[in-house]
Amino acid sequence: MTIFCSHCHRPLQAEMSCLPRRGKEVPRASKPFRSTKSASKARRDQINMELQALRSLLPISAREKERLSYLHTMALVCLQLRGAQLFPPDCAPPAGPALGMELLSLLPGFLLVLSADGKLVYISENVAQVLGLSMVELLAHGDTVFDILDQQAHEDVRKKLLLAQEEPGKEVMFVCEMRTSKAFQLQHGGKRAVVVRGRFTALRWPPSRSTTAFLALCTPVRQLPLDAGSQDDLFQSTHSLDMTFTDATESVTYHLGYHREELMGQSWYSLLHPEDADLAASQHRAVGESLGAGAAADTAVLRVLRRDSTWAWLHVSARRDGGIRSITCTSRCLREEEAAYLRARQHRHTPRSTAPP
Repeated sequence: MTIFCSHCHRPLQAEMSCLPRRGKEVPRASKPFRSTKSASKARRDQINMELQALRSLLPISAREKERLSYLHTMALVCLQLRGAQLFPPDCAPPAGPALGMELLSLLPGFLLVLSADGKLVYISENVAQVLGLSMVELLAHGDTVFDILDQQAHEDVRKKLLLAQEEPGKEVMFVCEMRTSKAFQLQHGGKRAVVVRGRFTALRWPPSRSTTAFLALCTPVRQLPLDAGSQDDLFQSTHSLDMTFTDATESVTYHLGYHREELMGQSWYSLLHPEDADLAASQHRAVGESLGAGAAADTAVLRVLRRDSTWAWLHVSARRDGGIRSITCTSRCLREEEAAYLRARQHRHTPRSTAPP
């Protein structure tokens, strides 16, 4: 019986040299080349030099450049490249002070530009006035709009951006909470609510996903209690304990259209939206049960009828004056999106009353 070799399939008697000898290493097809320490250091030094060259080209202040990490540098470079891809060279948005801080300071908020997939393309420098963080500091958290938003807002923002993308030119609006600096967190209580109002616009022809951007204006929402600021958007009114008008400031004419004399003797309830009557009654009851002058004011977001038959959203702070047995209301006008956000926030933190109005 002939035994054949499993390697060359020849009879073992004919050839035994095909078998590998014990102790002799079988040669490999290829061996990876090992890098020496000096070669690795040379590559690192070369990469560092290229990153420093990129950092020097960024249109930011020298002080900000000194604080950039390598990853942060690459994030800023990507931001600039996305901007160069979306905006033609002759109409690209200038960065930093070139746009003019005087002009930006006139805006009620900051400018935001996003790519079709939510990547940050441009943030105006006056973002620091709203969030306490510069554009460079915001990019430390990531390079998409979702990296600077509260986690709970991600799904709603995705839906709004998808809706805006399906109908280019149609304006969408949403309220979301954004990251802030530590100083702003102490002032505004954590993340700051911002109204984002914008639309997708084709920046070059033919329109495509790579040539379309979401252009938006982001304005801060005042928190509860409302921020101290301009007095131009508020008025005061005085009422008897049954909420009949006894006095009002002249500015009520600007906000509601009524002359001061027209309101005297009218009930506050006659101006309220029917759906807000229960909420106003709850506020009235809480103020009536207070201990008089010096008690904390009760607040509510209500709709009030203007003289032209439209509805005004008001944040109403009511306080009882015990000495003269009256109730003083300070009312501040709100935008509709502000009112919706403040109502939702107030609803989450206020237990529902079961007492009848």
